Amino acid sequence: MFNGKMKAVTFSYDDGITQDQRLIHLLNRYGLKATFNLNSGFFGTAGALIRGNVTVAHVRPRTEEIAGIYRGHEIAGHTLTHPSLPTLPRTEIIRQVEEDRKALSALAGYEVVGMAYPGGGINYDARSAEIIRTATGMKYARTTVCNGSFDLQEDLFRFQPTVFHMDFDEMFRLGAEFIRMKPDRPQIFYIWGHAYEFDIANTWERMEEFCRMISGKDDIFYGTNQEVLLTGRQEV
Repeated sequence: MFNGKMKAVTFSYDDGITQDQRLIHLLNRYGLKATFNLNSGFFGTAGALIRGNVTVAHVRPRTEEIAGIYRGHEIAGHTLTHPSLPTLPRTEIIRQVEEDRKALSALAGYEVVGMAYPGGGINYDARSAEIIRTATGMKYARTTVCNGSFDLQEDLFRFQPTVFHMDFDEMFRLGAEFIRMKPDRPQIFYIWGHAYEFDIANTWERMEEFCRMISGKDDIFYGTNQEVLLTGRQEV
C-alpha cells in the first residue's frame, strides 16, 4: 500500500530542461509529484530541438539552480551525457550512471537512487540493466516502453511506465479508469515524458486539464517515483 492507500499516481520527466519549471508550477498547483531525470554533464548548456516544422528551446538550468528548481520533487539520474547504454562497455555504463548519481546527490542534498534510461527506442537491454542493478547505487531504472498497466512490477531495473503523456486520449482514458477503480491490491498509474513536448504541440492547457482530473482524490497517493516504487513495494 501507499500511505495506507491502494492507488498511487506518479510522473517522470527526462532531460532536466527549463520547461520543467513551468511544469513544476502546474504540478504544485494540483498537489501532484514528479521525478525529474537529469544529465549532470549538460548543466548550463543551451540548444534547440526541431520536431516537424516546430523548433523549441532545449536549455539546461545551471548547476547552482538545480536544488531550488526541483525542490519538493525527486531528482533522479539520466546519465552524465545521454549515451546509448547498450552500445557501451561495462566500465563506461557504470561511470555514466554512477558519476551522474553522485553529482546529483551532492546537489539534491539526499542520495539519488533512481534513473530513467537515456534515449528513445531500444535504450536499454538486459546486460545494461543488470550492470546498473549490481554495480551502481541505483534502486530503480525506468524504460520508455509503456505497458498500459497499473500492476506492480517485479523488475524495477526494467520498469515500464503506464502511458506516455502526449498520448492524451489514452492518458485520459486510463485516468478515468484509475479514478473509478476500487482495487484490492496496490496499483500505480505512472506517466512519463519531456516537458518541452508541451511547447511542440501547444498542449499545456490539455495537461492542466489532466492534472485537474487526476488530482485531489482521497483514495490516491500522489508521490515521486521513489516514494511510489520503493515505499509501495515495502508495504505490499
